[in-house]
Amino acid sequence: MEHIEIEKHPFEPFLPEGAKVLVLGTFPPGEHRWSMNFYYPNPINDFWRICGLLFLNDKNALYDVERKTFREQECRKLATDHHIALNDTAREVRRLKGNASDKYLEILKPVPLQELLDKIPDCHTIATTGEKAADVIAGLTGTTIPKVGEMVESDSGLRIWRMPSTSRAYPMKMELKAEHYARLFRDAGCFS
Repeated sequence: MEHIEIEKHPFEPFLPEGAKVLVLGTFPPGEHRWSMNFYYPNPINDFWRICGLLFLNDKNALYDVERKTFREQECRKLATDHHIALNDTAREVRRLKGNASDKYLEILKPVPLQELLDKIPDCHTIATTGEKAADVIAGLTGTTIPKVGEMVESDSGLRIWRMPSTSRAYPMKMELKAEHYARLFRDAGCFS
């Protein structure tokens, strides 16, 4: 039987003071796909373009088009300024096909969700950015998986949104994805 390496999450949780929403993907792609050392590092993932569009009225505000890289410090600042915490639902995984697809990602150790939430007491909203992340959070919170763009509430009052994946492999135009994210961020109080 082939040995598949166990990967540990490469980033520390990003938990700015006053965070109102915790955005949780599944797990970063392989390092060869990164354009920065921060969440959503793949230059063909649209998370930071959506944030640029919603908060700065420019989908490329956080992206250096010439270098084909996101501007890490500006991404961190935007997330801090708008009270957005970031982490992923998996701490340890195996890539069963050697790629970034959630479909072939075996989660060995999920995120210690309550431990994270205890560090950001103003946060009462979680957003998952994909089907596998939504499944993990439903299991950890004992909730049902909401439909894409919708929200459920846990017994403790935590609002859990399932967002469309920001991967370009997800079949939805970026502008429509942005409308879903705008509803989430408005509901969580992230717009000034």
